[in-house]
Amino acid sequence: MSRDHGLRGLRRRRRTDVGVLMAALSVTASGCVVVHGEREVLPATTRAEAAKALEEFTAAYNAADKAYDGSLDADHTTGALADIDGARLEAGRVNSPEGNTRHTPLELTDAKFTIPKKAGWPRWFLADAAGSKGAGSRWLLVFTRDGVDETWEAAYLTLVAPGDIPEFKTDADGWAEAVPANSTEPAVAPGELSKDFAAYLKDGGTAFAQGPHTSGWRAQREKKSSRPGLATQYIDEPLTNGDYAPLALRTKDGGALVFFTTRHFEKQTAAAGASVPAPNKDVLALTDGEIRQSLTMEFVSNEVALDPADGPVEILGRIQGLTSAQGE
Repeated sequence: MSRDHGLRGLRRRRRTDVGVLMAALSVTASGCVVVHGEREVLPATTRAEAAKALEEFTAAYNAADKAYDGSLDADHTTGALADIDGARLEAGRVNSPEGNTRHTPLELTDAKFTIPKKAGWPRWFLADAAGSKGAGSRWLLVFTRDGVDETWEAAYLTLVAPGDIPEFKTDADGWAEAVPANSTEPAVAPGELSKDFAAYLKDGGTAFAQGPHTSGWRAQREKKSSRPGLATQYIDEPLTNGDYAPLALRTKDGGALVFFTTRHFEKQTAAAGASVPAPNKDVLALTDGEIRQSLTMEFVSNEVALDPADGPVEILGRIQGLTSAQGE
């Protein structure tokens, strides 16, 4: 499918890519130089600060959801989660300007924090909590920030069955180990997972274990791809830079738990004399142009994968959201 036929011109909700910050040195009034830890291997944060970050995120998330106002949690989200949540709130506000009449507060309890030691920015940590929504799943939130004075922002959110969360490798003080994007110790380098997953969705293969987010997703697409009077095409792309960079934790067995992002396009084209099925009001709220013969939808998806030392990668959880659409 050519992007000249529906993919070009889609609205982008991109956040500016943030490179690794230069080492920040500040001179105090006494003339002493203070090093902020950019080159030291340190825990990303304290457990108390991690708990506070989760609490502040939850409050902001609930306020934004209640009002359908993305400005209320914009300072607490980034990357894939910002794209997905921001578009959801935008559609909600278009369809319900008075706010979310079905709002029920999210409550996150029994929180556990996995905090890696690392040098340089960004620093990040994983929060694993029980949620009041999600049918008994654990909420996995990855928080990141690019400087000591910045607000912790949630970049990844996935829901995972409690029994699927692996044990992490930790040192004597309980600090975890971050796995570099180019590490060859897991079966697939964390930095390659987004690209490999996009390729798998197109061509299949054995790199990923069978499951609802892999073979099951491909089967659903195959079923939808050709219906009487309607053709559906797909394009899948990796997202790996800046706030979309993959983040990985070393597991006890030598593998890694990896959070990564992908982008997906789905184009529905009606045959002559037929029409595209009417989309729901949330899709319409994010659609530019008039839907005559085709509708191209853009989605952002964030995944969490168990990347073992040997064997296929298992996708444990995935949350996907529509971010824009184009009618033609």
